[in-house]
Parts: sequence; structure tokens; C-alpha cells
Amino acid sequence: MDTKMPYYMAYPMPFSYDDERTERMDYEYLKSMYPDAAKRIMPYVEEECDRMEYENSMVYDEYPDKLQLKLMCRRVYDNVRKHERMFYEDEDQWISEGNTEGEKISATVRERGRNRDNSPASLRDFIEVMLYQELYKRRCDHRRRCRRFY
Repeated sequence: MDTKMPYYMAYPMPFSYDDERTERMDYEYLKSMYPDAAKRIMPYVEEECDRMEYENSMVYDEYPDKLQLKLMCRRVYDNVRKHERMFYEDEDQWISEGNTEGEKISATVRERGRNRDNSPASLRDFIEVMLYQELYKRRCDHRRRCRRFY
């Protein structure tokens, strides 16, 4: 016996609203796997992106201005250096600022071995990459929200 199926069951259309939720879950999961340094920097990057997220902002231009993006990176870098002590150039700077935990900090720095490049230039580059990735995600979300169906 040959039963007929309705057209919508024979050729199912993918539901796009579910794709957006799946993408968001993937992004949140991968973000949870960031290294500790990235997890500590990410709130500063998101704060700067939130500050620049308004209608007709330069971040939504077709080609955002490179100078403005560099200034955004600089503001994030300054905030990170001001608020996060793990990003001081060396533990001597932290000790010289009158902190009593100096021996504990220098011991943990020696314990880690300082294998990574903790120079200010590498921190700036790291922040720049994170900022551009966050801007990309927000630009995609903005395009998705502002899509017009005529």
C-alpha cells in the first residue's frame, strides 16, 4: 500500500531559528574552554564592545576604521593593566608599588617558570585578536537581527 505524504514532510525545510541557538551554544562552550588569561581578559573586551555597541556605530561600518579599532584595543589594554595584576611586566613592579604579597607572587611566577612571552606587545596582540573576534561575532549578530525580508 502506497501512502501519500504531505509535501512539507517529503521536502523538509531546515529551521533557521534553531541554527542560531546552536551557534550560540557552540560559542559559549568554546568560550568556556579559553585559557585562564583569556578568561580574565574577556570581560574587559566585552565591556569595550558593549560601550561601542549602538546604532550606526563605527563597528558596524562595512570597513571599520583601523585607527578606531586600535584605540579600542588600547583602552582594553589600559584597563587590563590597571585592574589585573597578573599582567604586570614583572613581579618587581608589583612589589615596588607597596604590596605585601610580593614574596607570594614572585614565588608563583618562579614556580610557573615564565615560559610564555609576557611582554606588553604580546598582551596587546592577544587583546587585539580577542577584540576582533568579539567584534566579528557582534557584527554577524547585528546583520542577522537587521536582516529585512521583503
